[in-house]
Amino acid sequence: MERQVVSTDGAPKAIGPYSQAIRVGDFVFCSGQAGLDPATGSLVAGGIEAETLRVLQNLAAVLEAAGSSMGRVVKTTVFITNMDEFQKMNAVYAEFFPAPPPARSTVQVSRLPKDACVEIEAIAKLA
Repeated sequence: MERQVVSTDGAPKAIGPYSQAIRVGDFVFCSGQAGLDPATGSLVAGGIEAETLRVLQNLAAVLEAAGSSMGRVVKTTVFITNMDEFQKMNAVYAEFFPAPPPARSTVQVSRLPKDACVEIEAIAKLA
């Protein structure tokens, strides 16, 4: 199967040697998104809730560019720097993934790029 690069101005440009997403077969694999404003490349202010909202908006933009949507996400991985902030992140996350939500793993990490609080990657079915 051929890999197709997905790119959109609706999400921050990659800050390293990776693609925003790759389409393969019937799936799209989205790179982790941090709470970066796509227009400025800067981390949004407001803590874990504001960052989680921006992360999910960025993921939605990438998925749309790929021909998919948040409703077609089958798996996410959440990277969070402080598990004490889990409930705040989870409340925002739940707004984007109504029942039935995708499968998910959540991992506490010591640090994320640009000192973000949260990063989320996703795998989705194409429409």
